[in-house]
Amino acid sequence: MNRLYLKAVLIIIFTLSIISCKKNTPVLYKNITGKANELLVVIADDTWNSKPGELIKAALGQYQAGLPQDEPIFDVTNIPPIAFKSIFKSSRNIIQVTVSSTVVNPGVVLKENLWAYPQAIVEIKAQSTEQFEELFNSNSTKIIAYIKNAEKNRFSDNYDKYYEKSIFNILNQNFGVTLKVPPGFVVASQKKDFAWFRYETPEISQGIIIYTFPYASDSTFTVNYLVSVRDSILKENIPGQIEGSYMTTEKEFDQLFQIFEHNKNYSSEMRGLWELEKGFMGGPYVAIDELDASNQRVVSVFGYVYAPSKDKRNLLHQVEAMIYSLKMNDQAKNDKINTEIKMSN
Repeated sequence: MNRLYLKAVLIIIFTLSIISCKKNTPVLYKNITGKANELLVVIADDTWNSKPGELIKAALGQYQAGLPQDEPIFDVTNIPPIAFKSIFKSSRNIIQVTVSSTVVNPGVVLKENLWAYPQAIVEIKAQSTEQFEELFNSNSTKIIAYIKNAEKNRFSDNYDKYYEKSIFNILNQNFGVTLKVPPGFVVASQKKDFAWFRYETPEISQGIIIYTFPYASDSTFTVNYLVSVRDSILKENIPGQIEGSYMTTEKEFDQLFQIFEHNKNYSSEMRGLWELEKGFMGGPYVAIDELDASNQRVVSVFGYVYAPSKDKRNLLHQVEAMIYSLKMNDQAKNDKINTEIKMSN
């Protein structure tokens, strides 16, 4: 009798352990499909061909700023809900649109990883065309930012796993910062407070230029000052193939500039075009300048693309993810200084 009781208890424990293991097992997702910045809109044909579709096309098909030629921010494809089967559910970016009087909870909801990983999904539900227009117009900026950030995070996550360790170590040891660029990047030039890394193929060139300079005052973080410092450094360190030529900032178009916090440090982002003075090369760039308060310096990372006759949007987004991986070794000291400054204001 005792043996039968013990056997029953063991069976129960074993069964419970299996159930527990199943509950703790992570969900296994499919990998996302599609190329960077591809976006699938699931929407009824009559809705797509009316006012809601017009709004979506105008917002998601607008041109990417800071490029030398017109390229949309997303490559948009639409399908009706009846066609939204398994083959499409692994798409990297999905917007699902429902406009119907039967909608119970109208609104915009951001979701992730419903059918694949790492996936960005936006659900937009409205009871009428007028309500959709109101919802979409008030949320379009947030929707675009959500999908663009998802794309940047995908690049960043990949670089976190696979990066050029020799470059990482150079910056860590000689600059007091870290930065992750993918394998294939090589050191083009290095000296005190300056380094240039690049990736070259017969068709494209991507480059990362990092330099530091002393922080003087708040006027440091202005377009004119930052461009002036950058151009002097580029002129000295990035020569062209023609004698007397060098890289510089294209001044014909305004630089796109914003102040923000990166790693909780006071920073700025600038986008625009670069060109070769006395030469014929050029392309888009993105740069961040970040205050390293504990060392009273500014760390600048300038990423550029050269790809004649090629689309440059995705190439620039790759470079953007690289420069945003910048981290200061003395960040703990910076955090303390930044906190004290905020408390005193």
